[in-house]
Amino acid sequence: SWRGAVIEPEPGTQAPSRKAEAPARPSLQAPRIQNQRASPNERQQAVIDAFRHAWAGYRKFAWGHDELKPVSKSFSEWFGLGLTLVDSLDTMWILGLKKEFGEARRWVSEKLQFQKDVDVNLFESTIRILGGLLSAYHLTGDALFLQKAEDFGNRLMPAFRTPSKIPYSDVNIGTGVAHPPWWTSDSTVAEVTSIQLEFRELSRLTGVQKFQEAAEEVTRHVHSLSGKKDGLVPMFINTHSGLFTHGGVFTLGARADSYYEYLLKQWIQGQRQDTRLRDDYLEAVEGIRRHLLRRSEPSKLTFVGELAHGRFSAKMDHLVCFLPGTLALGAHFGLPADHMDLARALMETCYQMNRQMATGLSPEIAHFNLHAQKDQKDVQVKPADRHNLLRPETVESLFYLYRLTGDRTYQDWGWEILQSFNTYTRVPSGGYSSISNVQDPHNPQPRDKMESFFLGETLKYLFLLFSDDMDLLSLDSYVFNTEAHPLPIWPPV
Repeated sequence: SWRGAVIEPEPGTQAPSRKAEAPARPSLQAPRIQNQRASPNERQQAVIDAFRHAWAGYRKFAWGHDELKPVSKSFSEWFGLGLTLVDSLDTMWILGLKKEFGEARRWVSEKLQFQKDVDVNLFESTIRILGGLLSAYHLTGDALFLQKAEDFGNRLMPAFRTPSKIPYSDVNIGTGVAHPPWWTSDSTVAEVTSIQLEFRELSRLTGVQKFQEAAEEVTRHVHSLSGKKDGLVPMFINTHSGLFTHGGVFTLGARADSYYEYLLKQWIQGQRQDTRLRDDYLEAVEGIRRHLLRRSEPSKLTFVGELAHGRFSAKMDHLVCFLPGTLALGAHFGLPADHMDLARALMETCYQMNRQMATGLSPEIAHFNLHAQKDQKDVQVKPADRHNLLRPETVESLFYLYRLTGDRTYQDWGWEILQSFNTYTRVPSGGYSSISNVQDPHNPQPRDKMESFFLGETLKYLFLLFSDDMDLLSLDSYVFNTEAHPLPIWPPV
């Protein structure tokens, strides 16, 4: 949910897990995406060129390491597990980059080892590494990825050994010791409720039920808790008591965002059978409407603010821009049609968060103007919030809106954003860099960091947004995890 905002210790490096048994039965696999399809169109080719440029920097300066530092031509480590490489496997396959995929697959086979004395963040490693391996398995049918996924999943399980069964935030994949952050015994609600797609799918493929049981117990527990406000949840939950903490603060941004996303997506993944998930999601959408929606001045942009102990703040994280796509997806699967109306309105807002900046790129956090004043823009940015981390949420929602409406305006908006990435974040020697100031096109101030999600999510969603093939990774066959890794919607039992 923080997606790159978490600080983790430098890695060292894990207990052998049970070896994966025979590959999953073919009936459990999703329809495979062939690595050779029709020629990409002009806009898709621009995405491929951007990916190749980013990958060239990673391959030259950071191969096998977690993240590229493109300006200094070096690398940084978070978990020491080749994070960018694993996060990018399915993107390369979808883009048809056979050579690059083959090199990455060879690294996974020969170098990716989880027997390491290193702490990993349960949520971040689940959505990026476990999700990336499961998606690569489904798209290619290559049992190597499933074997690695099961090994890794086993090493994450100690995180669930808490008094409440609400998992700790961190687990050492070598020693099996799990713990909360040093400053608290709480986990964030988004983190513990946004690992279910991956753990459920791992159980389905392997036949080992402990993964699904542990993750779904968290879902059931959070469902039963008091302390919600019309379906909205606080940001923190205690691993000992199992109760919400720091109540009274409600946001769709960091630390809560993907809770709402995974309510809907688990419901879809499971063939829309679990009405509890659907009902919790529907209640939350009504809670958003009742407590968090406002309109800005002068353009009357619909935005999602925050509520802190009854006081409304006109603050909206860029992370909240996942919401238009999620709302549209729910409407596609039969939820109220007015969810699509809200999705369109919020999509316009997320576009304007990019458009109203001099670089055409959204700040990390925006504040919206609520009062009619001459020469005021709708979107206001504080100096500490004007960075851009190459995040995917706006283009993610553009993909959903285009795919589900056919309105090519959404493609054009995505094209503008890709051009802005190329103009202000592209590093000539290879790679793309987060920037510190989206309001200064002359000096955007590169931060010397290329997040793995730029390749795993942002460029993947742009490629799919520009696709002429509306059935490529059909939303009736796949559900995307919160790191853009497609997993199959389960077939009817």
